[in-house]
Amino acid sequence: MRVEEGFQPVPFVERNPYSTDPVLPALLRRILPPDVFRDVDQDLERFGGEVLTTMRELCKRATPPELVQYDNWGRRVDELRTSEGWRGLKDLFHREGMVAIPYERKYGEHSRPYSFAKLFVSVADSEVIDCPISMTDGVARVLELVGSPALKEQIFSRLTSRDPAQAYTAGQWMTERPGGSDVSRTETVAAAVPGATSSFGPQYKIDGFKWFSSATDSDVALALARTGRPEDGSRGLSLFLIPVRLPLVRPAGAPRPSALTNNIYIHRLKNKFGTKIVPTAELSIQGAEGYLLGQPNQGVKLITPVLNITRTHSAIGSVAYLRKCLAIATAHSTGRAIRSGKQLLKDNPLHVAELAKLHVLYRALVHFVFGSVVLLGKTECGVASENEGLRLRLLTPAIKAFAAEKCVTAMEECMTMLGGEGYMDENGITKLIQDGLVEKIWEGTITVLSLDLLRAVEKSPALDAFISWANDILASCPSALAQVLDGPLDLLRKALDALVDAYKAPVHPLVPRPALFLFCHIASSVYLLEHAIWASKTSQPSPEIDVEAFRRWVTEGGLDVAMESVRRTKGAQKERLQADSAIVYGPNTKATARL
Repeated sequence: MRVEEGFQPVPFVERNPYSTDPVLPALLRRILPPDVFRDVDQDLERFGGEVLTTMRELCKRATPPELVQYDNWGRRVDELRTSEGWRGLKDLFHREGMVAIPYERKYGEHSRPYSFAKLFVSVADSEVIDCPISMTDGVARVLELVGSPALKEQIFSRLTSRDPAQAYTAGQWMTERPGGSDVSRTETVAAAVPGATSSFGPQYKIDGFKWFSSATDSDVALALARTGRPEDGSRGLSLFLIPVRLPLVRPAGAPRPSALTNNIYIHRLKNKFGTKIVPTAELSIQGAEGYLLGQPNQGVKLITPVLNITRTHSAIGSVAYLRKCLAIATAHSTGRAIRSGKQLLKDNPLHVAELAKLHVLYRALVHFVFGSVVLLGKTECGVASENEGLRLRLLTPAIKAFAAEKCVTAMEECMTMLGGEGYMDENGITKLIQDGLVEKIWEGTITVLSLDLLRAVEKSPALDAFISWANDILASCPSALAQVLDGPLDLLRKALDALVDAYKAPVHPLVPRPALFLFCHIASSVYLLEHAIWASKTSQPSPEIDVEAFRRWVTEGGLDVAMESVRRTKGAQKERLQADSAIVYGPNTKATARL
């Protein structure tokens, strides 16, 4: 039989990623003023078409980078070659204002939700171009806050430019061999250059080795370097802006010099499980010129805005990858026939029930992540209340951790819903899983983020602010709706009590991780409730779907499991810790640090 003969599978059809999304348009209608929503809705509808056409064509021309360290005469050149598709995607993101929108602030605090909504509909079709874009966003924020007038005029303006011929991208160089998220053992050192002056800031010479650089083709980078004593740990680190190539400011259209011009050597490109199009490298910095930002030995504090922004980008990326996988699985169900061709998957109750579970999870994650985005926009524009700022401190690590944890498993389920076709690279899900897994590591693992959440609770009244907000949303539920949701609301109130108890001092050493998941289940539930209340009060189309999504998420989505996990962990005795060690390392064995 020829391939053209016999049964012909029906390909799934993907439609506009914005207008056909079951969550985002209504969410934006709720959180944006009507005039802002009108403009944003129109632009996202247009851009959704660009994603399906222009961006997907560029992705086809995106190939892994190559490093040429020596030319044919044996001279060190460190030429980093990126593909036409990668460069084209970067130019497109600049033109679309992915970095520019939140700094132009045409719509004030609503500019952040606008920019992240635009990223949300496109990032799953971008070959992880948001990696350098997210760091560019974070570096722009740091320069906006502490950059010298010259840096703001010459560099900030380029980082936030929509003109690809003028626009710069930026990297963030923190990770070194002694530790990933732990920067206290940073080996890179910075020494002031006597007599050197620059309008960009105090000039230093930087020496060190950076283990992961994911924006090696960038124009500038933020880096931590030691200006204090090694025994000072992270308190002896300062923040520097390092030109990746010199001269830092060049005429438009001028050739890009090699990183060697600033004594930065590309040791090798990383061989990674996913994100293979991203030029990630090890860098040897041998006397590079850099400019001090802010005060000496304040580097960790000053780089925090970068982490807040890149963690938010990470959360958006995780959920956006799930968006595409879920759209594929849902579209496939409308065309795939089973039972001798007599029934479509969409008419099979068991298949639809599993799809519904994924859709409920997706709704919870989208509302959770964009709830944090709204607070980020308010904070950056100086209109957030004190309690909103405190809530953002808790939400930022939480959304990154929860989205990364939930989305990869959900993407795997989407893959299985296509059967063998889901396992084929051509259908896109396999690559999204490969690329999405990095979000469980990049900018902090779930365990690291759970400890960050604990620090926020211990060092500020942030948890009180969160509990107060959650209770306000619960109290705003109309009586008729509250009667329908009596069981879920009662469970949510009990969960809030359990959360407060989880963080009572002293916190058990095993509690931070399950407490983080409990916090995330509660926060996402409250955001779903907030939306369901709005949909009911304003007579939105099908508010019963929003109400049912909230009910299912609270009663079936894992909140009860999270509460039980915290309860069980709080009661764990010292013998549990010893048993853990014995299971992993064997009896009577003590694990020691390997230097």
